[in-house]
Amino acid sequence: MSFELSKEQLMIQKMARDFARKELAPLAAERDEKHLYPADSLKKMGELGLLGMLVSEKYGGEDMGTVSYALALSEIAAACASTAVIMSVHNSICCGSIEKFGTEEQKQEFLVPMTAGEIIGAFALTEPEAGSDAQAIECSAAKQGDHYLINGTKRFITSGKNGGVTILLARTKPEGSDAITAFLITPDMPGFKVDKVEDKMGQCASDTVDLVFTDCKVPVSRVLGEEGKGFTVAMSGLDAGRIGIASLSLGLAQAAMDEAVKYAKQRKQFGQPIANFQGLQWMLADMAIDIEAARLLVLNAAAMKDRGENCTMAASMAKCFASEMANRVTGHAVQIHGGYGYIKEYPVERFYRDARILTIYEGTNQIQRHVIARELLKKGK
Repeated sequence: MSFELSKEQLMIQKMARDFARKELAPLAAERDEKHLYPADSLKKMGELGLLGMLVSEKYGGEDMGTVSYALALSEIAAACASTAVIMSVHNSICCGSIEKFGTEEQKQEFLVPMTAGEIIGAFALTEPEAGSDAQAIECSAAKQGDHYLINGTKRFITSGKNGGVTILLARTKPEGSDAITAFLITPDMPGFKVDKVEDKMGQCASDTVDLVFTDCKVPVSRVLGEEGKGFTVAMSGLDAGRIGIASLSLGLAQAAMDEAVKYAKQRKQFGQPIANFQGLQWMLADMAIDIEAARLLVLNAAAMKDRGENCTMAASMAKCFASEMANRVTGHAVQIHGGYGYIKEYPVERFYRDARILTIYEGTNQIQRHVIARELLKKGK
């Protein structure tokens, strides 16, 4: 087995790292504190090809592959987790779903400007009474001639306020496997409203909102895929989405460990750097082991996807382990900083807050374990 990255992958990784350190890192703390959406940075990311990494060149994308995407997303996350989650949802679920299921007209209308960073994508599945149980959504879409009337509320939608297009899942039948349909929603549609903006623990520069639909009139031409195939649309993007969050987790943890190592070498107690103490060295060693294990899980899932293999189990493993790893590593980083880790002057405080959501969104880790067990039991047949 070869774990060596290609020259192209290394070049993409370096490009993303240079951009993240120069453009994102200096602004990350202020954006977090003031809840400033990184619109200017996202535009630059579009120009660099970071917002169409998995899209074919026909629609303005770079078609770089999932491994390159995971490498780039990790570098963005190391500088700003808020920007990274916007990038993940946009690339993994939104662009991927539109390219796979959209009509040619939909791809030209949405995918081309999305890859350029002119509009950002959002994905609206979660509702007040439907999260992990995706089949329980109540948002309805009633067909009336050449349009649908959509009614309902979506909750915790990343980029819901600033997104130029939202993939919405709504119920077009009371029940059945074909009861859900996907729609492409734009902010100019009558009956569409951005409601509550959440005041979050972390990743504060990304907007997370409620979307309310009141007789929202959506043309039939905005159905993504076919009526009744919405659940297929939703599930198809989850593997890439989970690899995205795993990559985000990896980058955030790496940044936390780098800060911990730097601080441990500088901070002195009892007349010597605290890096000399065995107890702290073992914490750093555990962090490094965790990060390397997560890195291999992430790159394995990404490589499987690039080869066209079924990567559902691998993606869930990577997301589950990497997100929990990031929580452990950022916690250790705060501990190594001592009291300084608890104040905003040091970035590990932000890293710690940013990490907490990783085990929750893109499918809770309880759901990931369900997916892993289900796939494992299939193999036993």
